[in-house]
Amino acid sequence: MGNPWAGLSGRPAQSRRGIALWVAACTLVAGSAVLPAHASGDFSNNPIARFFSRTEQPLRQYRAIRRMHAYSESLKHEAWMDAWTELRDGRFTYQIVSESGSDTIRCKVLRTLLAREQELVNNGDGEKGELTPANYEFIEGGRDNNGAHVVHIKPKRPDVLLVDGRAVLSDTGDLLRVEGTLSKNPSFWTSLVNIVRRYARVGGIRVPVASETTAKVKFVGNAQLDVVYDYQTVNGKLVSISERRPAAPAHIAER
Repeated sequence: MGNPWAGLSGRPAQSRRGIALWVAACTLVAGSAVLPAHASGDFSNNPIARFFSRTEQPLRQYRAIRRMHAYSESLKHEAWMDAWTELRDGRFTYQIVSESGSDTIRCKVLRTLLAREQELVNNGDGEKGELTPANYEFIEGGRDNNGAHVVHIKPKRPDVLLVDGRAVLSDTGDLLRVEGTLSKNPSFWTSLVNIVRRYARVGGIRVPVASETTAKVKFVGNAQLDVVYDYQTVNGKLVSISERRPAAPAHIAER
C-alpha cells in the first residue's frame, strides 16, 4: 500500500493542513456512519408504538458489497472503496476488493471506517446506536410534505452513535429514513455532522441501504461520506435480483 501520506509533502502548507484536519475529523465520523440499526425493544408504554413493527425480525446475518465514497469539495480530494462485508454469529468481517483515489483518504478514512465498525460490533456495542427507548425519547411529529409519518427522536445522552433529529416511517410502520445531526461531535475539528440513513426491506428484513454523512470541518469546510449496500444474503437467504440494488447517489451508482 505504501505510505498513506505520500503526495502531501509537495502540497502547500495550507493544503497539507486542511487535508490532515479533514482526515482527523472524517476518521471519527466514519466510525458511526453506517452501523446497522433497527427499531426494536419495548415500546408498549410509548404513544408512537403503533408506528413500529412489534414483531420485527432482527438482522442476524448478512453478506453485502459495501460501496463507499469520501470527498471534500474545497480540497478536491476523494477516494472510493468496495468491500465485502459480512455479519455472522455476532461477528463482523470485511474484505476489500477494489479501491481508488487518494491513498490518504483510503487508508485513514475508508479503511478506518470498516475497522471501527468491526471493533464496535465484535465488542457487542452495536446496541448503543439502536432506535430503542434505552437510547431515545420518541415524540409524535405528524406527517411530512410527502405524507410520511414523522417521529422526532431525541437522544438520552450525548453520543457519536446517536442522531438528534427524526425518523420517517411508512403507513405500515416501516422505517424509511433517520435524519438529523450527531448528538455529540466526534472531534474538536467537527462543528456539525449531518446524517441521512436510508432503510428498506430486503428479503423481508429491514436493513440499512445507504447513508450520507456531511461533516463541517474547521478551516476546511464540508466533507462528505456516502455509503451504499448491495446485499447478497440476509438472515441466511439469498436476496433476489430485484431487491439487491438500492437507490444510490449518482457519483456512486455510475461507477
